[in-house]
Amino acid sequence: MKTGFDNERYLREQSAEIRHRAKKYDKFYLEFGGKLMNDNHAARCLPGYDPNVKLRLLQHLGDQAELVLCIYAGDIETKKKRADYGTTYEEETLMLISSMKDYGVSVRGVVITRFDGHPAAREFAKTLEKAGVNVFYHYPIKGYPNDLATIVSESGYGRNDYIPTERPIVVVTGPGPGSGKFATCLTMLYHEVKRGLRAGYAKFETFPVWDLPLMHPLNVAYEAATLELKDENQIDPHHFLAYGEIRVNYNRDVEAYPILRTIWERMMNEPCPYKSPTDMGVNRLSCGIVNDVVVRAASREECVRRYERVKAEFDVGRVGIDMLARALTVMAKAD
Repeated sequence: MKTGFDNERYLREQSAEIRHRAKKYDKFYLEFGGKLMNDNHAARCLPGYDPNVKLRLLQHLGDQAELVLCIYAGDIETKKKRADYGTTYEEETLMLISSMKDYGVSVRGVVITRFDGHPAAREFAKTLEKAGVNVFYHYPIKGYPNDLATIVSESGYGRNDYIPTERPIVVVTGPGPGSGKFATCLTMLYHEVKRGLRAGYAKFETFPVWDLPLMHPLNVAYEAATLELKDENQIDPHHFLAYGEIRVNYNRDVEAYPILRTIWERMMNEPCPYKSPTDMGVNRLSCGIVNDVVVRAASREECVRRYERVKAEFDVGRVGIDMLARALTVMAKAD
């Protein structure tokens, strides 16, 4: 298969953009969405893409960056598993920590989010601490996300553990979606501001690609990969209203943006620097695409592959007709 992606060009562009953002602040929190390692979906859609290029990106940032991992206490309690590998979120967290050491990336600790006395979470914390990993706790906030007076107070973000860090860039990630990365970043902004620091936030998510067309097969393949999450690509309405430009984002970030903007302005006592969720993102993936024809073809194949897998699961009764219909609709978009 012909190569469609240049990892080295992408790494140069992505690391430069992250450093550019970070220079504006004393402490810069960067939420890493998607898979940090073994991103085989991206590798299938972007022939030539290194499944562990994000780990290499952390290496590129060198001694400027360190890592914080988040895991939701409820996922520990229910032994939630990743759909792709069948590993539990605890197992994935331990593997991430081990991989970071292999790549020479500093891990500051693990945050157990929305902790409310979960016994299994306490046991997992003991396992981490025995391995020499720092553990921090963040708690449910009553009235989230509407009760701003509580959220931005010592009873809200202020109640959560502060995570001491040494480097200017703090990458916040987790073993899967719903791990509490966004809330962890906002918590740390609150704590840093209380300490008199100029703190900032941005999000790095590989897909969807904001500067490719909405119906580009690479973006459609993202929807195919997230059928269970019901993620849906859309034109960013906030960006269009602010700039009159068409940019691609997805439903969860579009929905979360007003929350970020409101909380930011209350914490910082100044206008939010981001006028849209697209502004909030740091993604230079398109710079690495060197053959769009190859990428389009591979992405269409991925959509078909995803549909066939859902169809097989439907045939044996593992998924319902709604999931099959979504898979068929997404596959049709890529044609």
